[in-house]
Amino acid sequence: MAELQAALGLGRAEFELTPGGGGVFDVVVDGERVFSKHEQGRFPQYREIVGLIEARILRA
Repeated sequence: MAELQAALGLGRAEFELTPGGGGVFDVVVDGERVFSKHEQGRFPQYREIVGLIEARILRA
């Protein structure tokens, strides 16, 4: 989580990690799912997560 804050800049976004079950790994920004391991069939790369979050923040 600290790595995401460093990449995105403190104060630009708030983060919350919510444990899931059954292999679920979703990235949700402002209530919008921007990545789903189930749909993609893989875990995202670190930079991919940062890019998806940045894109969503810039749209807001």
